[in-house]
Amino acid sequence: MEVWKRNLVILWIGSFITSASFSMVIPFLSLFLTQIGVHTHLALWSGALYSAAFLAGAIASPYWGSLADRYGRKPMIVRAGIALFLVYVLTAFVTNPYELLGLRLMQGLLSGYIPGAIALVGTNTPEKRVGFALSMISAATATGIVGPLIGGVIARIWSNRIAFASAGVLVALSTILVILWVREEKFVPAAHRSSVVGAFRDAVHNKPLLSALMLNMFTAFSIMTVEPVITLYIAQLNHTTTNASFIAGIVFSISGIASVVFAPVWGKLADKIGFTKVLLFGLFGGAVWTFMQLPFHNVWAFAGVRFIYGAFFCAVFPAINGLVVKSTDPDFRGRAFGLNQTANQIGNMLGPTVGGLVADVLSIHGVFWVTGALLTAVSTISVLFTKSTLSSTPSAVHREST
Repeated sequence: MEVWKRNLVILWIGSFITSASFSMVIPFLSLFLTQIGVHTHLALWSGALYSAAFLAGAIASPYWGSLADRYGRKPMIVRAGIALFLVYVLTAFVTNPYELLGLRLMQGLLSGYIPGAIALVGTNTPEKRVGFALSMISAATATGIVGPLIGGVIARIWSNRIAFASAGVLVALSTILVILWVREEKFVPAAHRSSVVGAFRDAVHNKPLLSALMLNMFTAFSIMTVEPVITLYIAQLNHTTTNASFIAGIVFSISGIASVVFAPVWGKLADKIGFTKVLLFGLFGGAVWTFMQLPFHNVWAFAGVRFIYGAFFCAVFPAINGLVVKSTDPDFRGRAFGLNQTANQIGNMLGPTVGGLVADVLSIHGVFWVTGALLTAVSTISVLFTKSTLSSTPSAVHREST
């Protein structure tokens, strides 16, 4: 098997395991808080735990990206895997919310497995297969939706603590796979390790890269506005809160399944027509099918629309990752994906807060209107990005057309 194909297979497995382990832990943190004695300000603690890792990750990602350009992406993947293993295993032993918050901050500061995998795949894959490879990694992270099911079964049989420790063991196994079988061939160390400030400065002077980073942040922000209210909305459609979490899990899984099915299709199309065109299809389709979720007042019809939404929107983030690859030199790619992760984490952190405020002030329906409007705005911005990229980077135009 060719090296790039073996790398893709191993990193697909690793990204799937890492994504699943993340979702084995996160959905159960609120419940776990009550088990360790937190009965007041529960919502506040839950929000802090959710946001802490995103905030810490936004701060630390450029630093790890800089190290990746100096020492390689594979060492950074291994470092992140070991860190996640320790964090998840230690989570199984916490006795108070402050320890849990500290571990969540450590997770954000030290993680970076999937961004490292994306950077390695984007750099070590033949040019004509980059779109397909990046989409496969995206599909792997989407497949991680099985995490809550695995974590729930383990917690039911044993306990949440065993589920958390199991997540750590799974990440350790994925890290061992990377150590043994991933080979980073096309790595040329940067002449010197750039500072985080230097990485930001270089990004500001790279207009296509800066545009991709802004698109990532605003897209993540847009889709995350609806996340806090999905379960509540499904409960309204179902006219009861009974089994709302279970049904919400099915609905989330349906859009994830669409991502698994259609992400490789979009990836192959990106290799033929370019990432910018696929990005436009994904964003406009995502915006249209966000609005289309409004008229349906039956939970299963709503789920069907979510599937179509997922089929379009799964094109977006792999396309943005592809644009990051196209707009940077290989020796800057670690820093570029570190900055890309920072942009994504900022959007992930701010989106749920704004969505919750909109639902409180207007209504849950209002959140869908806002999300659809935001995605339409991002789609318009992406058109401008396309024009500016095609006019300012002739070499990129050639690569996009081949």
